[in-house]
Amino acid sequence: MAAPARRRRSTRPRSRPRRPATKPRRRTARRRTGQDATSRLVALALVLATVVAAIRTYPVATGVLAALALTATVLLFLVRTGRLHLPELHTAARTDFTHSIAAYQHMTGTQFEHAIADLARRDPSVRTATVTGGADDRALDVLLQLADGRRIAVQCKRHAPTNRVGAPVIYAVNGTYRAYHRCDQALIVTTSAFTPNAQRANAELDHPLSLVDGRALARWVSGGRPPWGA
Repeated sequence: MAAPARRRRSTRPRSRPRRPATKPRRRTARRRTGQDATSRLVALALVLATVVAAIRTYPVATGVLAALALTATVLLFLVRTGRLHLPELHTAARTDFTHSIAAYQHMTGTQFEHAIADLARRDPSVRTATVTGGADDRALDVLLQLADGRRIAVQCKRHAPTNRVGAPVIYAVNGTYRAYHRCDQALIVTTSAFTPNAQRANAELDHPLSLVDGRALARWVSGGRPPWGA
């Protein structure tokens, strides 16, 4: 018997399955963009119509609101550009570390100087507060420049409650703040207190210094008037 004939394999390439036709996304995106632009124009027209109607019906009230909005915009611009400094609001419930005398006592000397400079900057009358303390600061830790032109030398003494500031500090500050630093006023800020000899020596000066002890510092931190404003 004859062997069955073998089937020849087809050399034609198999046809690939067709992919589904893609949707015209560009037309859809353009249509959405056009719809968004139309919606914005309609909303703007409604706002303008409402404003015009309000001006015609309530001209005085609308003028007052417009003036307030313009004033708020100008103030916001001045604050953001640094041309206007608003006084910082502080509440009794705030637990910032600068509001605790005990926290001051746990600072280093340099940290205390920067904390006093930050505290001074809360006063709108202070133009600049520069920390100048160092190994040879000549009894000047913070230099304040006030808006009225006055220069104030600040000596910072971060002491424990039992370590009070003595008379030698009074003499050192008094001997340099005018002749060397060209300042108009000087004050000594401490976290503790001043000895009786220090208070007596200060009272005998022709121009007594401003002495800020721990209690006065606590009042200042809590929103009281700064020593140069008393």
